[in-house]
Amino acid sequence: MKSNRRNFLLLAACSLAIAACGSGSDKPAGEKVTAAKVDGAIEKPALKLGFIKLTDMAPLAIAKEKGFFAEEGLNVTLEPQANWKVLLDGVIGGQLDGAHMLAGQPLAATIGYGTKADLIAPLSLDLNGNAITLSNAVYSKIEPTLKKGADGKVEHPISAAALKPVIAEYKASGKTFKMGMVFPVSTHNYELRYWLAAGGVNPGYYTPGDVGGTVGAEAQLSVTPPPQMPATMEAGTIDGYCVGEPWNQAAVQKKIGVPVITDDQIWKKNPEKVLGLKKEFADKYPATTAALLRAIIKAQQWLDADNGKNRAEAVKILAQPNYVGADPAVIGASMTGKFTFAPGDTRDAPDFNIFFRDFAGYPYYSDAVWYLTQMRRWGQIAEDKDDQWYFDTAKSVYRPDLYLAAANKLAADGVIPKESIPDTDGYKGEQSGFIDGVTYNGKAPNAYLAKFTIGLKKGQTVSAAGVK
Repeated sequence: MKSNRRNFLLLAACSLAIAACGSGSDKPAGEKVTAAKVDGAIEKPALKLGFIKLTDMAPLAIAKEKGFFAEEGLNVTLEPQANWKVLLDGVIGGQLDGAHMLAGQPLAATIGYGTKADLIAPLSLDLNGNAITLSNAVYSKIEPTLKKGADGKVEHPISAAALKPVIAEYKASGKTFKMGMVFPVSTHNYELRYWLAAGGVNPGYYTPGDVGGTVGAEAQLSVTPPPQMPATMEAGTIDGYCVGEPWNQAAVQKKIGVPVITDDQIWKKNPEKVLGLKKEFADKYPATTAALLRAIIKAQQWLDADNGKNRAEAVKILAQPNYVGADPAVIGASMTGKFTFAPGDTRDAPDFNIFFRDFAGYPYYSDAVWYLTQMRRWGQIAEDKDDQWYFDTAKSVYRPDLYLAAANKLAADGVIPKESIPDTDGYKGEQSGFIDGVTYNGKAPNAYLAKFTIGLKKGQTVSAAGVK
């Protein structure tokens, strides 16, 4: 009997190891993701979660203010953080139990880029939510060249190709064209780079040990914390930036800049923030993790309910100083299905903030693979990796099994619709909707990288001297 039990445990352990590491085949095997088995009482009811003052932290604020954390037996404190590095260090060091985190942060930490730690992303907080804003001075140079519609308004999306004469003018006068983003492994960095490269502007490459990413750059990118973006641009330190809301709308309100493109125009329904946890936390407190996810999923559903009927209330909550702390009008300018590009130019933007619909909360492996391809494209991953490495890394960090454990329980209890939970192998399939027309298949990362004109190719590395 003991021998049989031992054999069963060994077989189970081997099965789990194979599932965790991948089959070694060229592509993921395609099995449906199954929910983790979670049972028992909450192990740690009092939690502290970190966030940055951005509107896409909304699921955490709503879970707190609407009582969803309390319903799940959790007493959660939400604590704003000074910047993304402080937030990351807080989770790794245990001062925070989890956080509203950049999608690239758990991946970068796991592969040892910047800081080494085993982090996971068991839930995606939202889709879209960022924009790119240019200073008035720069926009005034490109505006006459932009195509106008019958109403006299500029047609969108605006290509970064419009910046090429400005960059050339700067170079001729000995100046550097500079733009801000929030963190080296942020969605904002990759979206800004993607937009620039799609318009024929090289945003530069990273070398090992270098977090500047400026080798060969025609437009130089640097890190600025989100709330400081408008003031930094107004001071002339940067000529534009990519950031989440409400900091693009703040530039419009202050009349210091013009948003030129939203991120859903760069990549339709792109993944944005995640809930980041230490793997050790989820392993040690599985019932707590499941309860935490259930509360956030409830909040996500509330945010998207009935075509956004709750968004006005959400704006009031987010405007509180303990959350985003910005003018409700500024937050509402992008949070309520509209987006203001300039005074008098407000356009419908129903997909700008998605929290629940379109499977927004599900942490797809293919989303993780996309971030990893961009790390490789710009040199943050210094050398080639085979496809299997991308699959295995994605599977070790993005945890749809934990998401399903929480979501399936909510569906069984009638809290969320069963059809709001995808039945998938964790990959979205081939995706279009990119500004450059390039399609993306998460099951073919190296083939995807080969499609780009600007970006590292197979066998290429970067040094201070350039790409070789």
